[in-house]
Amino acid sequence: MTTVDNGVNVQALLDAREALRSAPEAAQFTWRASAKWQNGVHSTATVEKFFGLGQEQTHKSESVFSADHPEVFAAADQGITPIEYLLVGLASCLTAGVASVAQNRGIQLRSVESTVEGAHDIRGILGVDSDVRNGYNDIKVTFNIDADASKEEIEALVAQSQKRSAVYDALTNPTNITVEVA
Repeated sequence: MTTVDNGVNVQALLDAREALRSAPEAAQFTWRASAKWQNGVHSTATVEKFFGLGQEQTHKSESVFSADHPEVFAAADQGITPIEYLLVGLASCLTAGVASVAQNRGIQLRSVESTVEGAHDIRGILGVDSDVRNGYNDIKVTFNIDADASKEEIEALVAQSQKRSAVYDALTNPTNITVEVA
């Protein structure tokens, strides 16, 4: 019997799933990010604290993200655009899912790469054409996976990752968003 090690503690995930069956209130998480305007269209976002398992939690360290627009938009290009962060989130979530599912199914991974491309007609956000939406028209994810598995098993890994991805779900299903001024 070969031991598979993709760096995912599947037993901890399965134990958490079982524990939350009897304590669904502990599964209610609130993720947080805050952004501070710097100059022009440049802002800095931070992520450090969240609520989960019935109490406030803190990441090991604060993460800081710069968001800006490229020079072709007459901006300083001091970070990726906010809409690119959606692609980063989707790529990261799906890729982590592949690793988790592979570990659970006993499939050893050698490499996993995902490329995410979003087609975006910027006439919407610029107000050029009110019939053009502001967001992506479509998003394409392409995986290149090297693993001790058949093509069908790899496709099943990706399908299960997609099925369980919080980011994929948030992008493909309506999410209620409330915007207010304090």
